[in-house]
Amino acid sequence: MKSYQSILVAVDIYSDYEPVIQRALNMAGDGVTVNLIYVVYPQTSIEPYGLFLETDYSDEICQQAKTRLKDLATKHGISSTNTHVVVGAAADEIHEAAERLKADLIVIGTHGRSGVRLLLGSTANAVMHGVKIDVLAVKV
Repeated sequence: MKSYQSILVAVDIYSDYEPVIQRALNMAGDGVTVNLIYVVYPQTSIEPYGLFLETDYSDEICQQAKTRLKDLATKHGISSTNTHVVVGAAADEIHEAAERLKADLIVIGTHGRSGVRLLLGSTANAVMHGVKIDVLAVKV
């Protein structure tokens, strides 16, 4: 079995993330860097007739997510400096973070419910098909 040096754990802080984090920590041995990432989907919408632009809550959501992710890191013995909250398309941002952090494994939760997505889920599927490193999809 391959020995990993840097694991990127993609979590949905509004879903059941504990099995995902636990699986990553179980795979991480001494000296393995574990990073947590949460991707905020950009909030863009326009009022009908162009009279008002709806407030962009991305900054507020990011701040809440950062706090929640740092709490998770502390709870699981992960350095709070290894938490990352970014705005964008989930798969693209996870790919970029994995490259930037030199991760050699991505751990992601999946709870796909229908059709092709039944096996992996759309985000997990997109992450798996866009990287050259190992991806572990954890059923939640």
